[in-house]
Amino acid sequence: MKKPLVLIIDDEPDIRELLEITLNRMDIQTCSAENIESAKELLQQDSFDLCLTDMKLPDGNGLDLVDTIQAMSNPIPVAVITAHGNMDTAILAMKKGAFDFVTKPIDLSVLRQLVSSALKLSALISKRERRTRHTLLGESSAMRGIRSKIEKVARSQAPVYISGESGSGKELVARLIHQQSSRSDKPFVAINCGAISLELMESEFFGHKKGSFTGAVTDKKGLFQAAEGGTLFLDEVADLPQSLQVKLLRAIQEKKVRPVGEQLEVPVDIRLLSATHRNLADMVQSGLFRQDLYYRINVIDLHVPPLRERSSDIPALTEYILAKLTNAGKSGQPILSTSALAALQQYHFPGNVRELENILERALALYNGKCIEIDDLNLPVSLQNDSDAQKYDPAMGSLEDYLEAIERKAITLALEENKWNKTAAAKQLGLSFRSFRYRIKKLDLDN
Repeated sequence: MKKPLVLIIDDEPDIRELLEITLNRMDIQTCSAENIESAKELLQQDSFDLCLTDMKLPDGNGLDLVDTIQAMSNPIPVAVITAHGNMDTAILAMKKGAFDFVTKPIDLSVLRQLVSSALKLSALISKRERRTRHTLLGESSAMRGIRSKIEKVARSQAPVYISGESGSGKELVARLIHQQSSRSDKPFVAINCGAISLELMESEFFGHKKGSFTGAVTDKKGLFQAAEGGTLFLDEVADLPQSLQVKLLRAIQEKKVRPVGEQLEVPVDIRLLSATHRNLADMVQSGLFRQDLYYRINVIDLHVPPLRERSSDIPALTEYILAKLTNAGKSGQPILSTSALAALQQYHFPGNVRELENILERALALYNGKCIEIDDLNLPVSLQNDSDAQKYDPAMGSLEDYLEAIERKAITLALEENKWNKTAAAKQLGLSFRSFRYRIKKLDLDN
């Protein structure tokens, strides 16, 4: 079996020798260069599995090599060596596509871990089948772009910030990044930061030592340790209190955590993904979220578009969701009428894909067993063009309560304008009388 081949670039002979000896002991072949020019020549002559480069070189910057390798037809993972504390350079390298970074003085255990992960990624790239189309549905340009970006960011260890509205599929994107990465055989740990009590938050994240506080009857591993070797996904990261933001920043930068009640820090190896439906940049401006943490978790920004911006994907999503809800094959699966499908494609969907699932699940309970009609969908009325729908915030209450309030307002207004003539009000709202009567009964407006 052919041994992996790694290209080492550093102008200091002692560093090159240290790297060569370390990798040779891992049964890895090495080839060395002292500057960018000779490194580029070697890249043309041989097929490497990994490039390990210093940032400061006599004839340029290691970032130039990152750009060169990313432009190759079959790019290989690149890891950069930076001076201690020079996080800005490391972050810039990862934004350009570097796999990861290691700081001087080099910790050999960290280096070995990095090299093993990078070589695993090289093997995955050559074998990977493109399966994301079957789990991240849609052929709109937006979804094709998302799938392409997932494939690219999966090659890196860089932290990814996934932005998008509630229900748009941010956790699914995070899981796909993990599945396509070199960490796919290790844990994927997802946590909703808004669902942990403030008193237990530090213990949940970093673990605790027995006896460190009342109720700590045993040692407990935190989420960072639970995700060791894999991926940690922090959903609703905007909900983290300032006190924990400081500790999270240190854990990310030092790649170490200190459990509550413990004196020593514990090394951790995780890939960090985070997400929120809130505007984190605005929160930084208003002082609610630390700027240094924002830049650290937002090395790569991946935006998931709302469903209303990709309505052409709704037929495929609808077919998939109905098959999942009914557990039926294509032949036994319910179908939507043309008008029902058109109504879904015109609807605003403030709750995105999660709301679509809710609507279809409700429709299955109401339809005649053959075809789902527009009335079976019971879409909230007058929401498609209501500017208030774009201002929804969970602070207002649940999405169901919010939609119900808008529906109640629209129906009441239509009844008032038509002197409480239900037939005329239903016609004004574009509803059948049966659907209108169902709605006013549900909202207790039938008096």
